[in-house]
Amino acid sequence: MSRYTGSSWKKSRHLGFSTLETGDELKKRAYGPGQHGQDRKRKPSEYGQQLLEKQKLRTLYGVNERQFRRLFVLAKADKETVTGLAFFRILESRLDNLVYRMGFARTRAAARQLVNHGHVLVNGKKVDIASYLCKVGDVISFKGDSPLKVVKECIDAKITAAPFVTVDTDKISGVFTRKPERNELPSEIQESQIIEYYNRKL
Repeated sequence: MSRYTGSSWKKSRHLGFSTLETGDELKKRAYGPGQHGQDRKRKPSEYGQQLLEKQKLRTLYGVNERQFRRLFVLAKADKETVTGLAFFRILESRLDNLVYRMGFARTRAAARQLVNHGHVLVNGKKVDIASYLCKVGDVISFKGDSPLKVVKECIDAKITAAPFVTVDTDKISGVFTRKPERNELPSEIQESQIIEYYNRKL
């Protein structure tokens, strides 16, 4: 399945969830898009709810279905951490997500573009694969001596970085210091529903 490239606001309204993590998409119209958006009040089935939770998380991180399923299989194989938290941690360790979490991009889509265009370094080496899974301790920085305009604008906006990364705005770099805890991640997602969804499929 190809990545969704339509309106993020429309997608958020369809899911009833802010995929940009700002809440702006639902402030004016907290109901589904389209002519009959306000009339769709029927409670979804158990399977429908599981599918909805899966779509929320997949859209939040901008991951296609094949990648998403593969990462879930990796999380399920982790015997040291509960599957739901392990899945979140894998998604959070993606390079594009960490660039976003460090405040170097306003959205994950913008962060993905920075990575894909070869502007991002991991431990001093160029990595242009947005889905690259970073390890705790990895240093993320940018090519060149002067920052890109879009990165500098984000730094000047003083976007708050996630608590599991440290950022040096002078050097325009950051470190993935530790794995996130569940209370530091989106509370609206019911990962147990996603686990049940994939347990039916796998």
